[in-house]
Amino acid sequence: MSHPEPNRFDLEIAQQGSKISNALHMLRSQQYPPDARKGLRKFQLGEVAEFMGVTQSHLRQIHSEGKGPEIETIGGRRYYTAEQMLELREYLEANKKSDKRHYMPQRRPGEPLQVLSVVNFKGGSGKTTTAAHLAQYLALTGHRVLAIDLDPQASLTSLFGIQPELDEVASLYEALRFDEERRSISEIIQRTNIPGLDVVPASLILQEYEYDVPLAISSQNGAEGRLFHMRIVNALKEVDDKYDVVVIDCPPQLGYLTLTALMASTGILITIHPQMLDVMSMSQFLMMLGGIMTPVAEAGAQIRVEWFRYLVTRFEPTDIPQAQMVGFMQSMFAQHLLKNPVLKSTAISDASIKKQTLYEVERGEFVRSTYDRAMESLNAANGEIVELVHNAWGRK
Repeated sequence: MSHPEPNRFDLEIAQQGSKISNALHMLRSQQYPPDARKGLRKFQLGEVAEFMGVTQSHLRQIHSEGKGPEIETIGGRRYYTAEQMLELREYLEANKKSDKRHYMPQRRPGEPLQVLSVVNFKGGSGKTTTAAHLAQYLALTGHRVLAIDLDPQASLTSLFGIQPELDEVASLYEALRFDEERRSISEIIQRTNIPGLDVVPASLILQEYEYDVPLAISSQNGAEGRLFHMRIVNALKEVDDKYDVVVIDCPPQLGYLTLTALMASTGILITIHPQMLDVMSMSQFLMMLGGIMTPVAEAGAQIRVEWFRYLVTRFEPTDIPQAQMVGFMQSMFAQHLLKNPVLKSTAISDASIKKQTLYEVERGEFVRSTYDRAMESLNAANGEIVELVHNAWGRK
C-alpha cells in the first residue's frame, strides 16, 4: 500500500514566495500605470520655496515678470514638476545678485564626495525610511545623489519602485565580488523618479559577500581579501565626478557589508527609537563596532569618518518614557544627537504602505495638520544633516 508523499516544505515555501511576488507586481502595475514605473507628484509654491531657501513672494515676483520655467496653475495655485524646480534653481543661480548666495549646492573643486551610512543593529528603528527621505531631500534641494541599498532584504529598493526578483536588476554585489565577473558600479546604477537621484538596488545575492570575504582572506593570494574594506571606496571612485552625496542603507547587522560601508563613510547616521530595549541594543552595537574597527584602523586602514550623529526616530513627544529616554540621550551625548527628532506619524507609515515617501504623496490624502507636522520634522532633521555635509566641505 503506497503512502501519499508528505508535504514538501521547500517546494511549498518557494511557491508561496513566487505567489507573493506576482501579486506585488500586479499591485505595482495598478499603482504605477501604464508601465509599472513610479511617477512623481507636482510641488506647490510653498514647498518649492522651502527647498530653494527663498520666500514665496520672491518666486511669485519671478513668475509675474515672466521669468523662470513655465509652470502649471490650477485654481490659482502654482505647481512645479521636479524638473522645473531644477530649472528654477539654475535660473536663480544665473541671476543672483551676490556671490555669497548659492542656489546650486553641488560640489565645487576640492570638495570631496560625501558618503553617509545609515545604520542600526536593531530592526524597526526607521533606518530605511530615514535613508529614503534623506536621499530624496538631498536631491530635491539640488544635490546629485546616489542611494545604495546594501540590505539584502531590499526594502529601500522596493520603496524606490523596483522589485528586484522581477526587474532582474543587479546589486552592489556585482561591483564588490572578488572574481573576474566583477562589474563597474556605473553598469548597476538605476534612475529613480526624482531628478538628481539614482539608486544601486539590492537583492538577496548581497548576502554572498559575507561568505566571500573570509574565503578571500584565507585564499593563497589573501592580500585582496584583507583589503575588503576598500571595495566600496574603490567602486565609488568610478563615479566620483557624477555625485555630491552617497547615502547607504546598511543591513541591520554588523557584518562585512556594514563594515565595508562604514570604512567608506565620511558621515554615519545612527537611527534610534527612544525606548530602553532599543538604546540597550544600540550600546551593544557601538561596543561591537568599536571592537571591530579599532584593529582594522591599527592595521593601517584609513578611517574617513568626519562626523557621526544619532537621529531619534518614530518619536512620540506625549509618551513620557520616550521623552525621558530622549532626555537621557541628550545628557549622555548632546553634541552627537541631532536636535530635531523625526516624529512618529500615520502619514509616514501610511505612505510606506503604498511604497511611497512623504515627499511623494499628495498632502490632500491626509489630515493636513498630520501631514504638515510630519513633513516639518523630516525637513528639520534632513536640513541638519545637509548642514553637516556642507560643513564637511568647509562651507559656512
